[in-house]
Amino acid sequence: MPRELAIEIASDVICPWCYIGKRRLEKALALVDGEAQPALRWLPFELNPDLPAGGLPRAEYRRAKFGSAERAKQLDARVAAEGRTVGIEFAFERMERTPNTRAAHELIDLAQRQGKANGVVDALFRAYFEEARDIGEATVLADIAARHDVSGWPGQARREEVGALEDEVRDLGISAVPTFIFERKFGVSGAQPPEHLAQAIRQALGEAT
Repeated sequence: MPRELAIEIASDVICPWCYIGKRRLEKALALVDGEAQPALRWLPFELNPDLPAGGLPRAEYRRAKFGSAERAKQLDARVAAEGRTVGIEFAFERMERTPNTRAAHELIDLAQRQGKANGVVDALFRAYFEEARDIGEATVLADIAARHDVSGWPGQARREEVGALEDEVRDLGISAVPTFIFERKFGVSGAQPPEHLAQAIRQALGEAT
């Protein structure tokens, strides 16, 4: 019989490697099908907690972060190539803003309390990276909440609790995402290949016996 395994994912929905990591985790779980019964929990981690509430123009933000528009394009091309290996078509050329993601994490938190987080996380990734929508905008978040039957948004969002949880994640020593945490025993950082994640899952199952 498959054994229950708690898997927590520290992630930000404007992190392209987190989107790739989510797809690779799904492939890893398929590799251990019948061995593990995963209980996924999404943990907030803002890559840019100091961004203005309305975000910044993406081109401006990327130039400041990477030194030049050309360097930013080279990095986007690398990520796009990796994304295609897991069925993601990044729309970097159409993306206009780098949003503040605090509200998106609050939506994930609310969805998680209703057992709907995985679909909402996927929708946020898809909206930003493949549909080039601004997931910092209230109307975009409301649309995703409605399409995934998340009730109580935004009135039941827990801003302080989500902020406290992010502080807890950083206190664990996590400084890069995605990070996959297994049974709070050990973690794996980066969008690792599915085979590596499957190996980590099997290791966690072994330590849980």
